[in-house]
Amino acid sequence: MLDAHMTADAPRAQLIHIETDRRLGHEWDEWDGRPLPGNGDFSAPPGLFFRFAALTIGIGMAVGAALIFLLGPRLGTLWSMLPRTLWLALGAATAATWLWYGTLLLSFYGGVLALPEGWLERGPYLRLMSLTSYVARAFGERDWVEHAAIDVYNTLAERRQRKVGKGELLVLIPRCLSKQALDGVLAIAGRYEVPVFVATRGQLARRVIRERRPRAVVAVACERDMMTGLRDVAGRLPVLGLTMRLPNGPCRDAMLDLDVMEQWVKGLVGA
Repeated sequence: MLDAHMTADAPRAQLIHIETDRRLGHEWDEWDGRPLPGNGDFSAPPGLFFRFAALTIGIGMAVGAALIFLLGPRLGTLWSMLPRTLWLALGAATAATWLWYGTLLLSFYGGVLALPEGWLERGPYLRLMSLTSYVARAFGERDWVEHAAIDVYNTLAERRQRKVGKGELLVLIPRCLSKQALDGVLAIAGRYEVPVFVATRGQLARRVIRERRPRAVVAVACERDMMTGLRDVAGRLPVLGLTMRLPNGPCRDAMLDLDVMEQWVKGLVGA
């Protein structure tokens, strides 16, 4: 755990340990040690997520329809109106889901936050984002789709223009940052007097959040870990999630956009 006021004069052993630690997170169990595509940069346009999200919704509705079709005759023996009721419910759910999806598109591309955050980026969107990730894996597009999904989430969350006190914001970073990235994060945290913690595991990150009770979080992680973190935390606490570049593979010497981090921290604390 690093305090926000730690400077470049901090004990070198601790910094070196963070830089060279190579224990992989479980999300990277299948990594074979070869360089990652794009030198570890999975940047992708938002449209990639929206296309896979539409596919995910379509698959979900098709599965529902198939189940009703196959089980309908048997369910009809329990109550003759049950199959019809289920078809009507599926139709209503389909209409409501596509209407919400259209509202999501309007909110993102139109710049109009048409729903409260609990009904948009901090509500159903988190579930859709998670389900879309599973579909993207089947097409070998997981990391790119997740990156696009996180960018969409961040765009919507930023537009809320939330403000918190300096002591109410928490910056969470992973153990795998490069020395340059770590020094940059500490410098930003020092300038705006906000606490920053190195969370070596998701469980520890959640414990830090419980203990510190921040009103907002700026978190740094790879796409895979960020998806898990947003799913677990963003529904209860406002989060902005900054993804990293992995030029040396996962869990080592990761880089991040320090300008974006400073913009987020400055915007949140109103400095």
